[in-house]
Amino acid sequence: MTFLGTRGEINIRSRRHRRHSALLVQRGNARIMIDCGADWLGTLKLIAPTAVVLTHAHPDHAAGLAAGAPCPVYATSETWNFIHRFPIRERRTLTAKKAFSIEGARFTAFPVEHSIRAPTVGFRVATDGKSFFYVPDVARVLDAKRALRGIDLFIGDGATMTRSMVRRRDGNLIGHAPIVNQLAWCKHAGIRRAIFTHCGSGIVRGDARKLNAKLRELGREHGIDAHIALDGDRLCFPELEPSRPSRRGCLEIPANFRKIGSALNSR
Repeated sequence: MTFLGTRGEINIRSRRHRRHSALLVQRGNARIMIDCGADWLGTLKLIAPTAVVLTHAHPDHAAGLAAGAPCPVYATSETWNFIHRFPIRERRTLTAKKAFSIEGARFTAFPVEHSIRAPTVGFRVATDGKSFFYVPDVARVLDAKRALRGIDLFIGDGATMTRSMVRRRDGNLIGHAPIVNQLAWCKHAGIRRAIFTHCGSGIVRGDARKLNAKLRELGREHGIDAHIALDGDRLCFPELEPSRPSRRGCLEIPANFRKIGSALNSR
């Protein structure tokens, strides 16, 4: 897996968190991109995904498809309603809690609370006997027991470390659960590893050493190996080595990744 981007929908950027959060899952010849925000508009030919899967329709997750896509795109009917004007030829509508396969990787979408206007899902992804849960925007995971059961790795919302950004509107939770709450979910589900992406302003502009030390401490309190993802980090899956996402991991960065970065940095 490659963390193509790790920044949330905020105005500031940094060298570590420059582009909107997106994950590239590689399995054989498959290159499955989860989310494609506005920062990725005009770069899909360089990324060369064989499929794109969307968690929801907010611009930092879907606006990179405003000019179309070179591959099938998977999304819920609610997301398709929101982005119906995008010139996407190969549309696949997914159903919550109904598993589907993309080139050998098994995906299951689970509804989460985050936005009323743009209903959101997290993805349980299984391949080669291991599984991870990807949910970059979340206030609460609905049916968390089923969604997180047996998960090897949780990839969650890094909007804030301890300060809650959750609000209640019309009886629904919206916003972003802090990392500390998500660690508690992981502990309850027996998940031992967590990585946080979609980073908020406090993490993007903060002191990386202090933030990582704080997260390690919070992780230890919950019995979890926890890290903050950086743009370009790679993780070998299903082996889940090395212990921290590393630019020297066993997955290779796509040969065109530097071109992608150069193209974006020049804008």
